[in-house]
Amino acid sequence: MSAGWSWYVIALVVLNIFGCAWLLWWTSRRRPGDPAPEQTSHVWDGDLTEYNKPLPKWWINLFYLTIAFSIGYLIWYPGLGNFPGLGHWTSQSEQKHDAQVAAATLEKTFAPYQGQPIDVLARNPQALKLGKAIFGNNCAVCHGSAGKGAIGYPNLTDTIWHWGGSPDQILETIQHGREGVMPAWGKVLEGMGGPDAVDYVIAYVRQLGQQGGAPNDFAASRGKALYEGVCVACHGPEGKGNPAMGAPDLTDAYWLYGDSREALRETIRNGRHGVMPAWGEILGDTRTRLVAAYVWSLSHPNGSATTPESR
Repeated sequence: MSAGWSWYVIALVVLNIFGCAWLLWWTSRRRPGDPAPEQTSHVWDGDLTEYNKPLPKWWINLFYLTIAFSIGYLIWYPGLGNFPGLGHWTSQSEQKHDAQVAAATLEKTFAPYQGQPIDVLARNPQALKLGKAIFGNNCAVCHGSAGKGAIGYPNLTDTIWHWGGSPDQILETIQHGREGVMPAWGKVLEGMGGPDAVDYVIAYVRQLGQQGGAPNDFAASRGKALYEGVCVACHGPEGKGNPAMGAPDLTDAYWLYGDSREALRETIRNGRHGVMPAWGEILGDTRTRLVAAYVWSLSHPNGSATTPESR
């Protein structure tokens, strides 16, 4: 707040306080010529008389006390422009204190789970309950309350993990985040195979993983050559993907951005850029371990330590 606005606020507050005090004094005193309390001359039905009695002194003094309290309040707490108040109270310091108290309480709650392995936590019902609550507060906005995901957001309840599905890999994903980039290959492919090159690659990709594994139509055979020239570096010669790069397996039935021809065209032609935020600094080690245990338990409902195939 600028100095000019600060003085404006101070003047406005002081004017209001003294205005209230003056109004109370002016209206409570008796002036010459005022009728006596029993002499207002307002009489009804012969014996009903209106009186002109002032407020009781204790009531008036109570009003003065509230004005004095407001002055003391504004001296101790900030309320007069840029004047910080003698108590130096701020909402930021109050919030910081409350946050420290809450953090200490949370630290006490999470202390028993500090440093424990993910698969061990996944077999602890209380740890899973805490992990589920953390997931609901932070992760559900993208992955859904049940972890089923959506278009562009992975399903966490199956055995398909683009960055690996071991407990340590899941923890690394949560703590450090992931950035998956699918380059835009439209112009490159069209330069190699003509205007239908993207559709050729789609035809081949759709046949990957099918029985026999070998394409037998013209479009897929053209797509195979284009795939081996461009896509094999990330997705591998058999289309099994590469968890170290986050390159998905193209032979399963899971498509992060949808399996329609339009969705696949968009993915290949214009690329995709998916970002999983890093939660390590926000939630800390213990809370990320708890949420990792909950996420891991979604695909390991029996708490088995056997890791599903990472794809």
